Amino acid sequence: MAPPPPEAGTAIVCDRLVRVFSGDGIEVQALQGLELTVAQGDLVALVGASGSGKSTLLNILAGQDRPTAGTARVAGYDLLEMTSRDRLRYRREAVGFVWQQTARNLLPFLTTTQNIALPLQLTGGGGRGSAKRHAARTAELIDALDLGPLAGRRPAELSGGQQQRVAVAVAMAGAPKVLLADEPTGELDSETGAAVFEAFRTVNRELGATVVVVTHDPMVAGEVRRTVAIRDGRTSSEVLRRTVTDEHGAESVSEREYVMLDRSGRVQLPRTFLEALGMEHRVAVDLAPDHIEIRPDSAG
Repeated sequence: MAPPPPEAGTAIVCDRLVRVFSGDGIEVQALQGLELTVAQGDLVALVGASGSGKSTLLNILAGQDRPTAGTARVAGYDLLEMTSRDRLRYRREAVGFVWQQTARNLLPFLTTTQNIALPLQLTGGGGRGSAKRHAARTAELIDALDLGPLAGRRPAELSGGQQQRVAVAVAMAGAPKVLLADEPTGELDSETGAAVFEAFRTVNRELGATVVVVTHDPMVAGEVRRTVAIRDGRTSSEVLRRTVTDEHGAESVSEREYVMLDRSGRVQLPRTFLEALGMEHRVAVDLAPDHIEIRPDSAG
């Protein structure tokens, strides 16, 4: 059966997504009606404090966890309705994943070339010409990510940054439409992390993958066009960046932060704003002709 077609122009859609964890009579809502849309070909960073829900979201998008309620679709797959067989196929073909821990991404006894080729051998079948196609795809990824000098080395012979660049190639071996990464530069210094992030930019720009990166790294968050902040299990704000050119032809990056409005009309105002005006518990809201006014309640 052919994979389902994605919604036009959209790679990821989450609508009122809920994930509840239960244990010892206690329920914890990791995601509380989260909403997120990512366009095909986008490069997005997800940020948030520990416990905000961003890693839970990434695990759901990767097919490693099931949502409790709501809607989650990636590359046309409905993550709530998939059978076990569909989920296995989804993880093999629709998404690639890069872990923070470099040791989890690569098999230690295989060379760079062999690690990249392995997913193709496991999923590509043994039909006529398959070996040639696998070799061509492996060579394409080695060339695109500038891994030629590392092709014959095993992971123990690579630095952490080199291992992560190889991991990106492994995750892209099956030409997934979406590439997910969980803190891929978290164990690296800033210079090495920048080189690894360039690999994500390459697969986004040259290979057409939609890339979603969970990160605490401000360098990574500042390098993408769109940064989505998650707080208390919901998307709370976004930063959008664009390149602008002045009258002299000089280019600069302009960025603006937006507060997210969900379908129920809820917003999460930045804590710094609330603290600056002493807002808590209850606020006054008035409708002006072209905006909504929110101010501290003075009713006493």
